[in-house]
Amino acid sequence: MVAIKKRTRARELALQFLYQIDLLGEEVIPDMVSFLALDETDSEIVKFAQSLIEGTNSRRQTLDEQIRNVAQNWDIHRMAVIDRNVLRLAAYELLYCDDIPPKVAINEAIELGKRYSTANSGAFINGILDKIKSNASPDEDGGDAAASDATEPEPAEDAPATEGA
Repeated sequence: MVAIKKRTRARELALQFLYQIDLLGEEVIPDMVSFLALDETDSEIVKFAQSLIEGTNSRRQTLDEQIRNVAQNWDIHRMAVIDRNVLRLAAYELLYCDDIPPKVAINEAIELGKRYSTANSGAFINGILDKIKSNASPDEDGGDAAASDATEPEPAEDAPATEGA
């Protein structure tokens, strides 16, 4: 098995649980600790995943609003479930986690999208997150991790077969 960075692994677990919350509702939240412990024994990974899940879920309405503001012509509920949860997770990191560099949050989200959704998800996620980053810090140059063209790519279709977790 390929070695995976601890924070990357925590993001994967957080994404998987946020996906469950999105599909099954808030009633799965009490299962979070057992879900994380089932697949992961490293307490550092579990702690970071739990903080990402709790932070993202508690600010879900605000994060969805941020995503809606930049995802022109896309209803957040029509986006692929994986894509919208990757966007929520990364937007949470961009807006609320000062210890995580924006470029890292965006790059990690792009990789999650490519790994768990479709080949087109990376470009879609990059475009949305770059706009969120630019809106959060309009005085900075947003070109580091940004897509070079201003058009917004297509999101992935919401197809269960491509969203394996």
